[in-house]
Amino acid sequence: MKKRKIPMRKDLLTNTMQPKKELVRIVIDKEKKVAVDPTGKQSGRGAYVSLNPEEIKRAQKKGVLERSLGATVPESFYEELYSYVDHQKARKELFGDQ
Repeated sequence: MKKRKIPMRKDLLTNTMQPKKELVRIVIDKEKKVAVDPTGKQSGRGAYVSLNPEEIKRAQKKGVLERSLGATVPESFYEELYSYVDHQKARKELFGDQ
């Protein structure tokens, strides 16, 4: 049986290659609006970050997303990102890795 290739992406926060499923895509569109992209298909410049709240908090302090995306990231976006991460963690605990 043929092994399926696992798509890998670079985590902006830890600078390591990880499976795409374990990361979340952050996208910035032409209007400089930053958003969480759970589908991974929104148009715009994207960056992948881990689903680890501690890493996100550290990146927020250092301004990693601002530098990578070249735009100011509002505080409300981080709140949206934290709630998305919490939701994904709850899903993983409930359903396990799929």
